[in-house]
Amino acid sequence: MKSIRCGIITRSIVARSTVALSMVALCTLALLCLPAVLVHAQDDDAAARDQVLALEKAWNQAYKAGDTKALASILDNSLILVEDDGSLKTKAQFLESVKLSNGNQEQVAPESLTVRVFGKTAIAIGVIAVKATKGGKPVVRRERFIDTWINKNGTWVCIATDATPITHGGS
Repeated sequence: MKSIRCGIITRSIVARSTVALSMVALCTLALLCLPAVLVHAQDDDAAARDQVLALEKAWNQAYKAGDTKALASILDNSLILVEDDGSLKTKAQFLESVKLSNGNQEQVAPESLTVRVFGKTAIAIGVIAVKATKGGKPVVRRERFIDTWINKNGTWVCIATDATPITHGGS
């Protein structure tokens, strides 16, 4: 005659084994699905990165051309722009300054540009060179910038930007 204690221990071992096997099956299933989830996330990040890179380049061209309509579509209405002197500009103030500028930029080109994506937020970091004529003489101004983008209703828009002049010879 088996003791009650032996029967309880046997049932407990069987129950634990069943739970352990179920956990192994779930973990195995999760590991099999994980690469598909990661690939999908990487594809989404790559697509977002490509979109923001294209928008950064469009911004440069629109700025060079003085195209405030194109700039308006790229920049969010809540945009905050940090100027070289630390002052702030709104989107409207920035667009007005573009309208009032002489449009003497001969070239606006990124020397470097990388984009990091964090879900519905992207950060663009780079160096831009602006070639212009000032007082009849050619000048090149280089700035390191950081732009913050968000995906609003399926469209990437810039919500914050800061550019700092590079005043030394390094990159």
